[in-house]
Amino acid sequence: MKRSLFLPAFKMPGSAVLMALALFAALAAGCGSADGRGTWDKIEARGVIRVGYANEAPYAYLDPQQNRLTGEAPEIARILLARLGVAEIEGVLTEFGSLIPGLKAGRFDMIAAGMYITPERCREIAFSNPTYQMREAFIVRAGNPKKLHSYEDVVANGEVRLGLVSGTMEGRYAEAVGIPARQISMFPDVPSALSGISASRVDAFAGTALTVQDMLTKANDSGLERADPFTGPVIQGKEAIGYGAFAFRKEDQTLRQRINGELASFIGSADHLQAVRPFGFGPDQLPGPARAKALCQAPGGPA
Repeated sequence: MKRSLFLPAFKMPGSAVLMALALFAALAAGCGSADGRGTWDKIEARGVIRVGYANEAPYAYLDPQQNRLTGEAPEIARILLARLGVAEIEGVLTEFGSLIPGLKAGRFDMIAAGMYITPERCREIAFSNPTYQMREAFIVRAGNPKKLHSYEDVVANGEVRLGLVSGTMEGRYAEAVGIPARQISMFPDVPSALSGISASRVDAFAGTALTVQDMLTKANDSGLERADPFTGPVIQGKEAIGYGAFAFRKEDQTLRQRINGELASFIGSADHLQAVRPFGFGPDQLPGPARAKALCQAPGGPA
C-alpha cells in the first residue's frame, strides 16, 4: 500500500482516534457543546440575534418609513425572543436562494423569512414547528388573456412563460407538474418579478396567495390582476399546501428548542393573531396540528 511521501506511517490508539473525531466534530459545528448551546449562549449574552430575510412581503421585509424589519416572521420572532430575554433583532438582507447557504456559513443565527418546510431543505437545516399554512396564486395581465388558472395550464400551453423567484418553493412545484425549464424565467426577488410581468417578459407570476395579494395592493396597477379562479399545483392527487417556519443550523438545537417551546403556546393565541393581522394572516392560515418532524419526512411531492 502506498504511503504519503511527506507523513510517516504510524498507528493511533482507538481511543485517541475517537477523541480526535469528537474534537473535530465540535470544532466544525462551532457550537462548543454537545447540545448545541454555543449559538444560544452568544445570543443570550449579547441580547441580539441576527436573522436572515429576503425582503418578501408579507413574510419578512424592511419597512422604509420606519426603518424596521417587519412581516409575519420577524414580528413573531421579536415577540418570542423578547420572552426569552433577547431584546433586539438584527436583519441580514439576503436573496431567497442564498438564505440556506448564508445560514450554514454563519452570516446570521436563524432564518425568519417564512421559508417552507420541505424534506430536501430538512436535509441541510433544521426547522421550527410551522407558524402558518399557505396556498398558491398567480398574477396575470388584466383579463387573463392566456387563461391561466393553474400550473397545469402553463404545461398545456407551450408558449406561456412563468415568472418565479429563485430558490422558492414555486420552482419545485413547477418542476413537479412538468413545466419545461424553457418556459420559466427566474427573478432574484419579488419586485423584479413584478417588473417582469408588467413589461410582458412573462405571462404570469407564481407566488404564495399572500405574496400575490400584497404585490397587487402595492403595485396599484390596473394592468395586472390575480388569476381567479385558481387551483394550486396538484401533487400526487392533492393540492399542495406550504407550511412556513423559522430555520436553524442543525447543530443549534438549543435555539430551535427555545423557539419551539414558545411557539407551542403562542400560535393561535389572541396575541399571535393580533401580531400577524396587519400582514393579511388570520385563522385560515393557522398551521393546525402540522409539525416540522412529520413535514420533513413527508413522502412524495416536491422536495
